Amino acid sequence: MLRILQFLYSLRAFLLFVILEVIAIWLIVSNNSPQGAAFFNSSNALSGSVLNTQSEVLGFFSLGEMNEKLLDQNTALMTQLELLNPATDSINLKLDSALEASLEFKGARVISQTLRFAQNHLTINKGEKDGVKVGMGIFNQEGVVGRIKSVSKNYAVGISLLNTELLVSSKIKSSDVYGSINWDGNDSKYAKLLYVPRHVQAQVGDTIVTSGYNAIFPEGIHIGIIQDIERRDDQNYLNITVELTTDFSRVNYVYLVENLAFEELDSLYNNAEVNNEY
Repeated sequence: MLRILQFLYSLRAFLLFVILEVIAIWLIVSNNSPQGAAFFNSSNALSGSVLNTQSEVLGFFSLGEMNEKLLDQNTALMTQLELLNPATDSINLKLDSALEASLEFKGARVISQTLRFAQNHLTINKGEKDGVKVGMGIFNQEGVVGRIKSVSKNYAVGISLLNTELLVSSKIKSSDVYGSINWDGNDSKYAKLLYVPRHVQAQVGDTIVTSGYNAIFPEGIHIGIIQDIERRDDQNYLNITVELTTDFSRVNYVYLVENLAFEELDSLYNNAEVNNEY
């Protein structure tokens, strides 16, 4: 043991140099967007292959359950399609071009994600060659998962909903009252619904869905269920706790949604100096 300590002591200058270099690189990546983007893109290609292999092995053992979820989802989609088919005696109205569908969807597999940090991320096995772009929304059959942050040729990194810096425009489904979902960094099963005025008669058990008011998610994707409501006379807004419908410990497959009008809307918001919630 003494020899080990003596050896480490003899390398003290070199070890100090390495520690300072690591700190310097981390500060550069964390505080400079161009360097941070370059770091993410280069590290994605290097670690993506290893993570992909690991995910394939782990994913094999959950194929049965995933197939059952996909079957249930397909059944629900077929039911919705049946409801959307007009009756023979109904009238078909031509929609204005502004109301036509402007969304595209893609599928992907999650090969890595974090859950223990305040700013959590996930990595998927699709990238630029698959049409994945920065800003695309991420969700699965349970609800909202996050938003794409960085893309390389074969992989992409997304900001998880379990990230204290992410706000998702949302609403109470039963009353159409709008707010913003934000994770407070504590329990991964719960988030906060912000900016709901205290006069609103929200109820425990109400469903929270995406509002469709931003350029990322379409309206109606599930986010969670209201579990607790606190009203305080000294606050203008309700303190609402929402149980998230997405189980982030079991996220394997996700959908990516692209709003084809995202760039135009984002440019418009920036020019108008409007803070659009993503």
